[in-house]
Amino acid sequence: MSRNRRNAEPIRIAGLSIIDIAEEGKGVGKADELVIFVDKAVPGDVVDVRLVKKKKNFAEAIIERLETPSEFRKDPFCSHFGTCGGCKWQHMDYDAQLRFKHKNVEAALQRLAKVDTTVMEPILGSAANKYYRNKLEYTFSNKRWLNATDMEFEAEGREMNALGFHVPLRFDKILDIEHCYLQAEPSNNLRLSVRAYALEKGLSFYDLRNHEGALRNLIIRTSSTGEVMVVVVFAYVEQEQIDGLMEHLKNTFPEITSLLYIVNQKKNDTIFDQEVINYAGRDHIFEEMPVDGLAGGVVKFKIGAKSFYQTNSEQAFELYKITKEFADFKGDELVYDLYTGAGTIANFVAGSVKQVVGIEYVPTAIEDAKFNSALNGIDNTLFYAGDMKDILTPEFIAAHGKPEVVITDPPRAGMHADVVARLLEMEAPKIVYVSCNAATQARDLALLKEKYDVVRIKPVDMFPHTQHVENVVLLKLK
Repeated sequence: MSRNRRNAEPIRIAGLSIIDIAEEGKGVGKADELVIFVDKAVPGDVVDVRLVKKKKNFAEAIIERLETPSEFRKDPFCSHFGTCGGCKWQHMDYDAQLRFKHKNVEAALQRLAKVDTTVMEPILGSAANKYYRNKLEYTFSNKRWLNATDMEFEAEGREMNALGFHVPLRFDKILDIEHCYLQAEPSNNLRLSVRAYALEKGLSFYDLRNHEGALRNLIIRTSSTGEVMVVVVFAYVEQEQIDGLMEHLKNTFPEITSLLYIVNQKKNDTIFDQEVINYAGRDHIFEEMPVDGLAGGVVKFKIGAKSFYQTNSEQAFELYKITKEFADFKGDELVYDLYTGAGTIANFVAGSVKQVVGIEYVPTAIEDAKFNSALNGIDNTLFYAGDMKDILTPEFIAAHGKPEVVITDPPRAGMHADVVARLLEMEAPKIVYVSCNAATQARDLALLKEKYDVVRIKPVDMFPHTQHVENVVLLKLK
């Protein structure tokens, strides 16, 4: 008779040494050739664990006892750590985080692309590792995630509405956030004020399963220039309720530069196909960066509700400086900026080159890119909207000229194989490849190695306390 797995005695392992950390933020140990991913473990820990899931070659476990803490371990500063899906490396010293991010990038390039990483430069850490984000999106839900303390009280009268972040693997459960260390004030005050007003006035929070309720999302954007954008996303038009909440925000937070709302009646949260309604102030905010070669010494960027902009403004400046340094412009170059987005890199480097041609899939982003060039008096940029593999054709290259430098900053999925093939055909002398995913970057580098040598590599940490890391690679034509 087979053993009933449901009633089987849980497997426990004592004295497990944690030797690495996985991308999901879990510590990695080994026992009898079984790889074990341990929640909230840090490399250097020695722990007693209980397995909660077991497959043929790996298992997942939780710590039952911390036998010996790692030298890298530190107390998390956020009360939501471990339940919230963000900041999963918060229990590890920041210098150690940088060490393991550097190691993960190096391992991906070596394993997947067989790249010589002796040219790899030290990772650049973020000067700010709290309150570094310029954008956060919160979700309303009538199904609040309940913690152990909540369960001690009777369900009757328990507040079930929440405004916060999704709990990992539970799309319908939202963790009510008291304080988030990712975005500077007035972010926390804004969120708490909106939540308190909604509860006081009896506004319904969205039901993510049944698609009912008035309030869906709250988006807060800030800039280094001190401007603030607030976007409230409603699920249906109840103008009296909308006006009431928007007036509350307008009167309570006069520092809001741009106060907007959206009515999204779809079943998904995407706002890119929705009308943005300007309630008060401008329909955008401005960000700026220091830059050489432009009048005034800064480049300004218009940011609307739908605009893409790097979420760590200060570190984005460092990333773009490295990109520009790797390109080593002489002043007479034609540059192709692939996946240009709102033209941030294109406009940042425009003052140092002859011309920049930017290509991006999202038409609204290209409109932002053109606006940003005009805003800064930049007249040597051209921008085109469309699928990269369809735009970047031999005819396009013949019409615009062969570039001396290609800058490519694709999404996490990396470049389409047709785009890589076109780069190999084009044979630009230099390619600067900026990536937020070392694995897909390595996949593309393996193909580009046919004609290019990797001569510089530098990781840049844009997202402290998470596993995410940007990486800049300079390739030169053989």
